[in-house]
Amino acid sequence: MRSRFVHRCIFTSLLVSGTTAFSLRAEMSVALESSAPPPVPVGTVVTFWPSVLDANPGTLWYRYRVRDFDSGFRAIRDYGPVVLLDWTASEHEGTYEIEVSVRNRDTGETATASALFEMTSRLEGDAPVISPTAHPLVFLYSAPPCLDGGRMRVEFQSLDGVVQQTPYKPCDPGRSMNFYLAGMRPESPYAVRHTVDAGSDSFAGPQLELTTPEASVPMPEYAVAQPPPGPIVNGILLQGPVAGSVVATDLRGNLLWSYAGGITSFTRAEPGGYFLGVGQDPTADQSYQFVREFDLAGTTIAETNAARVSEQLAALGRRGITAFHHEARRLPDGKLLVLASTEQIMTDVQGSGPVDVLGDMVLVLDQDLNVTWVWDAFDHLDPYRTAILGEVCAQVGGGCPAFYLAARANDWLHGNSLQLAPDGNIVLSIRHQDWVIKIDYRNGEGDGRVLWRLGKDGDFRMIDNDPWPWFSHQHDAQFDAEDPSILRVFDNGNTRYAGDPAARSRGQVLQLDEQNRTAKLVLNADLGAYSFALGSAQKLPNGNHHFDVGILSGSKSQSVEVDRAGNTVYSLHISVPVYRSFRVRDLYTP
Repeated sequence: MRSRFVHRCIFTSLLVSGTTAFSLRAEMSVALESSAPPPVPVGTVVTFWPSVLDANPGTLWYRYRVRDFDSGFRAIRDYGPVVLLDWTASEHEGTYEIEVSVRNRDTGETATASALFEMTSRLEGDAPVISPTAHPLVFLYSAPPCLDGGRMRVEFQSLDGVVQQTPYKPCDPGRSMNFYLAGMRPESPYAVRHTVDAGSDSFAGPQLELTTPEASVPMPEYAVAQPPPGPIVNGILLQGPVAGSVVATDLRGNLLWSYAGGITSFTRAEPGGYFLGVGQDPTADQSYQFVREFDLAGTTIAETNAARVSEQLAALGRRGITAFHHEARRLPDGKLLVLASTEQIMTDVQGSGPVDVLGDMVLVLDQDLNVTWVWDAFDHLDPYRTAILGEVCAQVGGGCPAFYLAARANDWLHGNSLQLAPDGNIVLSIRHQDWVIKIDYRNGEGDGRVLWRLGKDGDFRMIDNDPWPWFSHQHDAQFDAEDPSILRVFDNGNTRYAGDPAARSRGQVLQLDEQNRTAKLVLNADLGAYSFALGSAQKLPNGNHHFDVGILSGSKSQSVEVDRAGNTVYSLHISVPVYRSFRVRDLYTP
């Protein structure tokens, strides 16, 4: 039974009538309720919701924040229509303050309530324990405190000798150490122990045995067309299907992990077992278009929506956004880099008379989900340069984010990936322009100028004998982390295919001389099939490359590994389209 445990009412509202008469109106107040009274063991998911009293008619929005007493409040979900919050503290026990704010969008009234909630240690004595979570393939390992200055991690090994390790966490004297364990096959035994690195000394905890349960998860069908070469590197395939759960499998398609949180595009994995994705509903308003960060157990870490961000943009004197799409990722300073859509009715620009034109906006949000930097394509790119293949979207469906000003719109840009380049600027892949561009960001100090355009009819001269060396309608353009002159991209090849139906998608690696504006193909791998949409590109530790051939005829996809010469050395057929996929060592290391 749900139980109210705190009722803390604040804020008073006055109704103004005319210029001199004032009458006191009943205050809107809010109480915070939960599905379980405190205390509960660390890692227990608790549902919170507000009970609102004396609210005037109008649309209510809800914001949730949390803090422990070592830090200030952190936003979990910014103002929006979602009422319930599922939350837990999974790092350590302690007393947390949960805050909910309720705002009436029609009257402007706001009320806030907060409550102290205690999470207790799972330990009884000095022995570590393993506890199940709400996710059947994710477990919480709890260990005794370790001495200040040291660090701890957990290792788990399957019967066939595959070892996975969590990241190290700094020791926290006086509080238990807690780790999510994930990446294990169902109905399989594992040996688990923690290790402590204390600098000049290290030691291991006792070995515990864990057998994972059965997991019933809707899964695509997998068929290995070419087995992976040995020794296997990055043996986990993390996939974001266009519909259905995010899944992680081994290289033969056996389930290791999943997330069924309702996102439409899985964008990136982040260090430590965190993930990002966007949710779109073309039938709903901006408040239901969201970007979300979540953890291995499926708990939401941070979330905001397009309507809330548009409020902030309006206060900055900028146009609003209609939805988030294609990309969200963390920057090294903890900020969130995200791609959003905009629209504008333009007359006699992309057609005769007024036409709805879809554009892109690059946003940087701080750790409280506030807008700190904005780049609007309508301010920096030429709208007279229409989509290369004339793409148009219907209001519901057609691969476009939500838009609202007309029943049809020109899909002018269709940006699909972002990256903070090694020089501190932003790289944006613009599918419908057949370009990758670099934007002047300078780690937040840039003015948004387009520094260069890479692709056919752009600013670079290609040094290659291929009759059609340039990518087209590409996805996932990324600079190499170790060599800033190397850029890799999945070349869908739509423009090439329009002139040659025998054309196939390619995996490309380019070496750029930005100063002299030249490009040279280092890898131009024929991937054996044509993928008209979706896709991703990744370098593997052995020097090979992984490519997600995102959608093939019959709404299928393919995971392909090619060697340095472009020869296919591994291929896995998947029965559904996959927006992006990544080969990872474990679920903690992107």
